[in-house]
Amino acid sequence: MAGHPAAPGTDVIAGRLAGMASPGSVLVIGLTGSVASGKTTLAGHVARHLSSAGHTSETVSTDGFLFPNSVLEARELTNRKGFPETYDRAAMAAAIRAVRSGPARFPGYSHETFDIDPALAREITRPDVLILEGLGLPVPGGRERGAGEPDLLVYLDADIVDLEAWYVERFVRFWEAAEHDPTSFYARFRHMTLDELKVFALKVWNDINRPNLDNHILPMRDHADIVVKKDPGHAVRIVEDRRA
Repeated sequence: MAGHPAAPGTDVIAGRLAGMASPGSVLVIGLTGSVASGKTTLAGHVARHLSSAGHTSETVSTDGFLFPNSVLEARELTNRKGFPETYDRAAMAAAIRAVRSGPARFPGYSHETFDIDPALAREITRPDVLILEGLGLPVPGGRERGAGEPDLLVYLDADIVDLEAWYVERFVRFWEAAEHDPTSFYARFRHMTLDELKVFALKVWNDINRPNLDNHILPMRDHADIVVKKDPGHAVRIVEDRRA
């Protein structure tokens, strides 16, 4: 979770990425992998390492480029949130292009309300490294990347059994946090017992997140420039570097 000490192996990954950064130009790193794999946490630790190495860095979640719930509802895509068609990829590409030359606005998403939150939008101006983490990233167009896509794609991998357990754990954390927050999306589940909630979370995983992983997220691993593996204890290591 964010705020926790960096997992073993993070410094090696951060050092590898730091070697690709050049002050004065913007390196856009796309970081993807399954829901609950720990992309946000890894991105935060890498960004802090980059900053300590003298690089300006920013992290942004692709969740901000999800279409608002009202749009998803109108398109009958509510239960497919996180699938490729639920992201505004044109807006994502435009923001990536813009940040290379000047200030760029990146929209924000609230996991508490489960919707786009205008108050969480951020303006970012030409960092040395921008880590764009999440789902909905485009399949890389080849070795020569376009201005509207990440320069480098990193895939955070983990065993399915671990991903499933981490997803249920995360669902429970949001549910617990909603106890005193009626505005939270997860407040609607507060009538459930903990055991009932875990059963429900597992059903959501199997009905929505696992099919998305199998059909859309895992295939991105084959296109990644760097593949990172996380073990059950959250230690990470580079298992493939295809840039050579």
